[in-house]
Amino acid sequence: MLWKLVSAAIKDNNSLIKAKFSRKDSCRNYDLEAAIIKVTSHDNYVIDRRNAQIVFSWIRASSISLRPFVWALSKRMEKTRSWVVALKGLMLMHGVLRCKVPAVQNMGRLPFDFSDFTDGHSKLSKTWGFNAFIRDYYAFLDKRAALSYDQHNQKAQHRYPLMLQGLLNVQNLQFLLGLLLKVRPLADNMNVGLIIEAMNCVTVEIFDVYSKICNEIAKVEYYGTPTNANELPTVTQILEEDVQQKLERIANGDSDKTCRDIGFVENDKMAKDLTKENLIDAIVGQIDKTKVSGLETIITDKWVVFYENLNVNGIKNINTVAEETAGKDLNLIPIYHYEILDLINF
Repeated sequence: MLWKLVSAAIKDNNSLIKAKFSRKDSCRNYDLEAAIIKVTSHDNYVIDRRNAQIVFSWIRASSISLRPFVWALSKRMEKTRSWVVALKGLMLMHGVLRCKVPAVQNMGRLPFDFSDFTDGHSKLSKTWGFNAFIRDYYAFLDKRAALSYDQHNQKAQHRYPLMLQGLLNVQNLQFLLGLLLKVRPLADNMNVGLIIEAMNCVTVEIFDVYSKICNEIAKVEYYGTPTNANELPTVTQILEEDVQQKLERIANGDSDKTCRDIGFVENDKMAKDLTKENLIDAIVGQIDKTKVSGLETIITDKWVVFYENLNVNGIKNINTVAEETAGKDLNLIPIYHYEILDLINF
């Protein structure tokens, strides 16, 4: 056991020395590369959070740091056969993806492949649980990075309508949640600090993805609500003068249905200007409009006219109405007080 720790420490020191004296180019940043090596050390009892924060700070500070980060991490992950280094690399990659940097979202899939990872330093009977854990963790992170890339491009291009985009997001997030739920310890020998730390990251991600699913469903329900302006009722503003007249009529005891059912006189001025011929024409027009096939009763507080000469098709003898109204001063008749109490159709 001791010799494994010593061998791991020697490997990490050799990696730091090589990074320091290697050829300088645009793809390499020694400070960033050294922090990555320390974070992904072979010691399964130590989690270097300080250097992890240094890596995150580099990524947030400038998008230029993403290229040397991808290069250094991918080189180290491709060479390793240790489940400890592989798991630490996945946790570091998970933290970078959660930095919410546009350059990271546009990165696409992970720069390395752990889909068939197998630890090469111990027997398979002891490491199969760790191998499965790393494969499932990698599958989730790879899919998460790919979805971030797709969503970033879709928003930029406005490829789909909002409601359809929301449904697609729900589907992708549900698939992502299914991958997350597969990331769990399967063997009895996996009760170690590094696995517990990784499960903390996974648990936080589960709640985050579930929250996003709820938000997307709420958006889809909102987009699905009809918002056609033609379906909305038209609201007419009531003028202050109309309100004042209405209140005065109520105070005077006048009926609120005055002239509303007759429909051809609206105010006192129109009533005074109404002549005998206009009255007859208005009555005829009103009867033709309603097409009453029975009796029509009109009640006023001054006089009453019974239309006994009406048939089914309208007025049989309109002169009768003219004769009954002859001799009366129509200008004095309060026509705006007429009310139709009922229209009976037989």
